[in-house]
Amino acid sequence: MTEQTIAFQGAPGAYSDMACRAVFPDWTTLPCPDFEDTFAALSEGRAERAMIPIENSSAGRVADIHHLLPGSGLHIVGEHFQKVEHQLLAPRGATLQTIKTVHSHVQALGQCRNFLRSHGLRPEVHADTAGAAAEVAERGDPAHAAIASALAGELYGLQTLLPNVHDLQHNTTRFVVMAREPMDHPREAGPTVTSFVFRVRSVPAALYKALGGFATNGVNITKLESYIIDGSFRVAQFYADVEGHPEDRLVRLALEELAFFSREVRILGVYPASPFRNSPAPGAE
Repeated sequence: MTEQTIAFQGAPGAYSDMACRAVFPDWTTLPCPDFEDTFAALSEGRAERAMIPIENSSAGRVADIHHLLPGSGLHIVGEHFQKVEHQLLAPRGATLQTIKTVHSHVQALGQCRNFLRSHGLRPEVHADTAGAAAEVAERGDPAHAAIASALAGELYGLQTLLPNVHDLQHNTTRFVVMAREPMDHPREAGPTVTSFVFRVRSVPAALYKALGGFATNGVNITKLESYIIDGSFRVAQFYADVEGHPEDRLVRLALEELAFFSREVRILGVYPASPFRNSPAPGAE
């Protein structure tokens, strides 16, 4: 079993790679071609942790993750908020006037939609930002550029034509840190996030009743998303994050009420809340 290794999806230089280096600066990062391989690297012992993007402040949730998390058998043991600063990267000698096509991950392209449209640039989707940068470097064609991190530019020898080409300056991605075993995070250790999935019973007002316990007990739900899990479009699973520890009296009561109105409730992780959550909102005084 390899210790001190953290897996991520993407090529070296991806934003997930940057997040790994920020949280675990002394660890070895392990690039994986897709999220399934990232989870497998952790499950099979080739890595001790995995860094998984959950959502972005500009583009919303990362596709497939909420389907993969519950079935992975893994546990959330931490979170990290990574500022995303997209660079327009191109081969040496290219200029903004020579660029016709820009390569990147679909999320990154969406986060730079206004920039691409205003400059008449054609987007081309890749599996990840750093992989797009690597391909652009290999092409060496001044008509092709990539949107990726400054780290990717350094690794693949590309020049930065324009920095910070994302449309919104508060562009931030939330990552969760995964492990094979749950974290023993005591309730006295400080602010806590509890993540879980649940399915409500198929009866009128079931979701309203299931979530009522969080309102009456004053438990803050910071994230709630639903997604269909069968072909009938009748069975929805919900992913939620709440502030607090399951051993807190009010959280415990809220979870008990949730379980009463649900077919299944499964906790995915109980872990320290990132200090980023207490940062002032963009534009706040």
